[in-house]
Parts: sequence; structure tokens; C-alpha cells
Amino acid sequence: MAVPGTPADKQGQPAQSMITSHRRRASFDAIPYLFVAPQILLFSVFMFFPLGYAAFLSLNSWDPFEAPRFVAGRNYVHLVSDPVFWYALKNTLVYVVGTVPLSIGLGLLLAIGLNRGMRFQRVLRSLYFLPVVVSGVVTALAAIWIFNDNYGLLNRLFQAVGLPRINWNSNPQWAMTSLIITTVWLRSGFCMIIYLAALQGIPKMLYEAAVIDGANRFQQFRSVTWPLLGAATLLLTIMNVIYSFHVFDLIFVMTGGGPGYSTTVLVQYIYNQAFTNGDMGYACAVAMALFVLILAFTIVQWLMSRRSELNG
Repeated sequence: MAVPGTPADKQGQPAQSMITSHRRRASFDAIPYLFVAPQILLFSVFMFFPLGYAAFLSLNSWDPFEAPRFVAGRNYVHLVSDPVFWYALKNTLVYVVGTVPLSIGLGLLLAIGLNRGMRFQRVLRSLYFLPVVVSGVVTALAAIWIFNDNYGLLNRLFQAVGLPRINWNSNPQWAMTSLIITTVWLRSGFCMIIYLAALQGIPKMLYEAAVIDGANRFQQFRSVTWPLLGAATLLLTIMNVIYSFHVFDLIFVMTGGGPGYSTTVLVQYIYNQAFTNGDMGYACAVAMALFVLILAFTIVQWLMSRRSELNG
């Protein structure tokens, strides 16, 4: 037995202190997980579990009135050969390409205009942002009144100035155009607010330096404003693309996916398969394809932004 103060006791003290420090560190490291535990639980209940269950159901043939029956990849084989699925995918991509650049571009123009001192600036900001806080169903009902073939506001205006009427509802091309116009009006206010916050965060000294160097307004925008709006543009691009991929209420109320399948998008096709045809398994297979599509786009967009940041 070592006597206190002897070399043997001095050698044991560092080891004992290391063990005590390790125990304290181990007990302290568990505290952050306690703080994030509620968020992990919420994500598990409302996101991870439904996603996993949908993936399981996509491998089954399931009528709501019968028990699921395992069919392996039969639903995915049917998806590849389903012409309506590819038609809905094409409509979704057209809708994405038509709405995302226009919404972001119009939001940027509004933000630049309202970022300068002008009268009624706060009133104009509120008016442009108002469609964002209105329900999508209410917006769709207002759009029906505007784009109606017979008594719509736009056709009345066209007739008043001597222009022919447009069959917004019965013509497949114009039906998609009316959806794109309504979506741009609905979403540009949100893009404007994000860009306004980003513009107000740009230091004024950068513009002063650009003026000293002889840069005009376009050169200031190209060399100062646009590069510093990169983070806001990336955020808006991802959010708008995801919104466009899973849009449902606007199209369901305005066109119902018609005429024919001309405005049927993937989410509405999922709804039709699940609740109209009662084929829950195939609907989940289409939903998983949509999930993979959105995930792939998000990853590609993130990698491109990371590469641009590293090269910059």
C-alpha cells in the first residue's frame, strides 16, 4: 500500500484526474442531445416515419379496404411504362421552368425599386407581399374570375380595346400559361422580401467605391449587387423549385388538371391515384419518384453553390 506523498501515489493522481475529466466530459456531451431531442422526435414522427412508410407501401399493392399485399417492384415497373406519369412529369417541369425564373426576376426588380427612397414605400411593400399571406385556394378562386373564358376580367379588357378573347380554360397551352401567371403573382412578393433584406445588408461603402471608380448603375449591379445576392438567390431558387414541384391547391382549384391532362402535375397525379382510383401503393411509388427528383435537384444545387464559393 502506497503512503500518501510517495512516488507511487504521485503517479496514480494524473491517471485518476484523467478518468474524472473523461467522465465529466462524457456527461457534458450528452447535454446538447437533450436540447435537440424534441426536434429529432418531431422530425421522426412527421417526416422520417411517413417517408419510410411510404417507401414500404410503394412495394405493395394496397386498396384502402384491404390489407397491403407485397408486390416487390411491380409499381415501379408500371411507373416507367405509364404515359400519364411522364405527361405529368413534363407538365411539372414546364411549370417549374415557367414559374421559378419569373418569380425570382420579378421579385428582384421589385426589391431594387422599393429599396430606393420613395413615397408610400411601406404601403407598396405591403401590397406586393399581400398575395403571400392569402390562402392558395382564395388566390385560385380570384384567378378563376380573372381568367374565365366568358366573363373573365382579362377577356373583358381585351374586348374593350378590340383584342380577341383568349380561351384560358379550354386551350391546353393557355391553361398552363394562366397557372404560371397566377403563381408568379403569388410568389414574387416573397422573393421581394428576401431580396430586400439582402439588399439592405450590402455595405454602402461598396457602392461609393464603385462610383469613385466610375462605374454606372448597371456596372454597380453586375459587380457589387448581384454577387452579394448569391446566398439569397440560392435560397429562393431551392424554395421556389420545391414549391413548384409539390404545388397542388392552385392547380386543383383553377383547372383540375385539365383540359385533359394538360395541367396535371405529379402531386395531383398522386392524389388521383390514391383517392380517386384507390391505388395507394402506386401513388406512393409516384411520390417516391417525386421525392428522389427533388432530392437530386437540391443536392446538385448545393454542390454547384459550394463549388462557386470555393472558386470565388
